[in-house]
Amino acid sequence: MAVRRQRTHPLGLPGVFSPGIGKGRSTGDERVRPSGLDRWLVRRIAAKSGDPDVAFALWDGEDAYRPPVECHGRIIFRDRGALLSVVLSPELGFGDAFSSGRIEVEGDLVDVLARCYRGMDRAGTAAGKRSVLGRLPKPRPNSTAGSRRHIQHHYDLGNDFYRLWLDEEMVYTCAYYDTPDATLEQAQCAKFDHVCRKLMLRPGQQVIEAGCGWGTLALHMAREYGVKVRAFNISQEQIAYARERAARDGMDGMVEFVQDDYRNIEGACDAFVSVGMLEHVGVRNYEALGGVIARTLKPEGLALIHSVGRNRPTPVNAWLEQRIFPGSHPPSLREMMAIFEPYNFSLIDVENLRLHYARTLDEWLARFDRAVDTVRTMYDEVFVRAWRLYLAGCSAAFYANSLQLFQVVCAPAANNGVPWTRAHVYPASAATGSPAAATGAPAVAYPSAERGHARVDPPAVVGTGSGAGSDSASADG
Repeated sequence: MAVRRQRTHPLGLPGVFSPGIGKGRSTGDERVRPSGLDRWLVRRIAAKSGDPDVAFALWDGEDAYRPPVECHGRIIFRDRGALLSVVLSPELGFGDAFSSGRIEVEGDLVDVLARCYRGMDRAGTAAGKRSVLGRLPKPRPNSTAGSRRHIQHHYDLGNDFYRLWLDEEMVYTCAYYDTPDATLEQAQCAKFDHVCRKLMLRPGQQVIEAGCGWGTLALHMAREYGVKVRAFNISQEQIAYARERAARDGMDGMVEFVQDDYRNIEGACDAFVSVGMLEHVGVRNYEALGGVIARTLKPEGLALIHSVGRNRPTPVNAWLEQRIFPGSHPPSLREMMAIFEPYNFSLIDVENLRLHYARTLDEWLARFDRAVDTVRTMYDEVFVRAWRLYLAGCSAAFYANSLQLFQVVCAPAANNGVPWTRAHVYPASAATGSPAAATGAPAVAYPSAERGHARVDPPAVVGTGSGAGSDSASADG
């Protein structure tokens, strides 16, 4: 059987795979009957994972663990090495073994993972994370040099790759589905309007954006709200793309894209915004980020931080930290307070868009699957399986409520110009005078035809986009 080896995999994954990967390929272990110890190890893994309603099978095809309730899907260890890798380092071992085809999942991948995450949440924040030596994974430190390496690892995979499965405007953060039938493009545009309204942007204001992605939020703010923006990013690929867009659209006089670390931001602004950067900052650097906001934000200004987060402090996912997002950490709200408290910022608004991100990830995964042949040509099957696991795993984590999406607005303590109500955030709702519209219609849970976990419809009436450009996406962050 042909085997291809890569000296350096783009994600640092073990670079060995065969053309039969993921299709029950022979490892030799299927000729060796699993031992009693093998079955005990599987039951131990299940117990450490909160006994999810998912079966765990070994390479002989028989279940070594089956839940006492209705079973929804199956995780299959194709060889003893895959089993031992999960025992030694649960998250890293599972991710690498799945990527290489030595672990298979029967059933909908998002649903199976969501059920496992729910079980682990019941078992506690360290469930399914400790190595055989009892160690918990830790994110790598985000020094100035470390941050550059970490961002390059993920975001410099190439614009051509991200263009295959993101929306038309290359937006890589949570969308905002203000109507049930919104497309991804419309929802990304609605997210930016949602952010801009929270910041109460007005023509002529100065805005600083930390972590600007491919630049679309900065361009949207300048084009639709008449503000001037200085946007910072350390990804060379993204900054080059953003500068080209600004020049092509004639917006380079309104938006300046700066390739530099957020810690070096200087100047004054009426609004400070960061969408999707905090996950890469690291808890140790939160006070430094708060210092940047404090020295740049005018006394009457507003700041918004948009970040993936947790309900409670939780160790990082070892596989995501090692293979996908080095140095990443989704914070709890308590951890985020290290940004605001040292500088006496007042919190004005906190919102959780968790289910919006689950739907965003579902759309990204569907688009990735449609482009999978191209991705496989660009990289390899190991990469394809790893990226599917990343997107599906994140979607599952949001559905399972183990990940959150926080938008936090703050202001300097002396700012008495802060809004008294949230009418500016939902202008259409305020105009109707309907209490149901103002608060958002109750979410309706419904079982998916494809997945066993409950899905949630967005509210029927919540807000609108800005006037010009609200029907076409202009988003990033």
